Amino acid sequence: MAEAKSDKGGKPAKADKPAGKAGKAEVPAAKAGKAEAAADAKAAEAKGGEGKAAKGKKPAQAEAAKPGQPKAPPKDYVARLKAVYDKDIVPKLVKEFGYKNALQVPKIDKIVLNMGVGEAVNDTKKVTAAAADLALIAGQKPIVTRARKAISTFKVRENMPIGAKVTLRKTRMYEFLDRLVTVALPRVRDFRGLDPKSFDGRGNYALGIKEHIVFPEIDYDKAEAMLGLDIVVCTTAKTDAEARALLRAFNFPFRQ
Repeated sequence: MAEAKSDKGGKPAKADKPAGKAGKAEVPAAKAGKAEAAADAKAAEAKGGEGKAAKGKKPAQAEAAKPGQPKAPPKDYVARLKAVYDKDIVPKLVKEFGYKNALQVPKIDKIVLNMGVGEAVNDTKKVTAAAADLALIAGQKPIVTRARKAISTFKVRENMPIGAKVTLRKTRMYEFLDRLVTVALPRVRDFRGLDPKSFDGRGNYALGIKEHIVFPEIDYDKAEAMLGLDIVVCTTAKTDAEARALLRAFNFPFRQ
């Protein structure tokens, strides 16, 4: 009978009660753990929201360029010839022509590059190749020029692509001018200087290059054909004498 009482668990049941109390004590700890997890989740959401907000805003600095695209220059970048113009050329022209104000000194406004492709009459793909070469030379995507009207004698139809052109201003203009004067023109075959009379009377100068491969950006082995290039330098000069003095200060190699 004593064994039966002990089996029924009068006393063992009392021994089990502390375990039950411990289990009750674990419940608040579990609740505390859940509260901490919820707080961590809220903190993570807050960080995620800040990340999304940061992604939505455009960064002040220039973003990294994608592969195959040129990197954007830094904000404080100044082209070499632009610095030369501000530091040396402006005082020189003020002294030479007696300008009363430095804003009267002529400056280069823009440079227009034009490339005509006569062979495009038979193969329009050559215009695409010419535009790609012009983009390498100028550092800027050109536009494809099209025929305004049909000319049966030359087998030209209306709106047919026949060339490409691009207009450069500011930093890209000065960088192209630097490459033209210091690298490209000295590589021209039998070069004897630029014609000093190729001004239009209003301060604009035009010159032609027979072979576009004189620019170092063009790979001679990959060039499909030798293409000509027209370059027009537009200035704010009112007379040809002022424009000639301006370009001579930029080291244009005029014939004597």
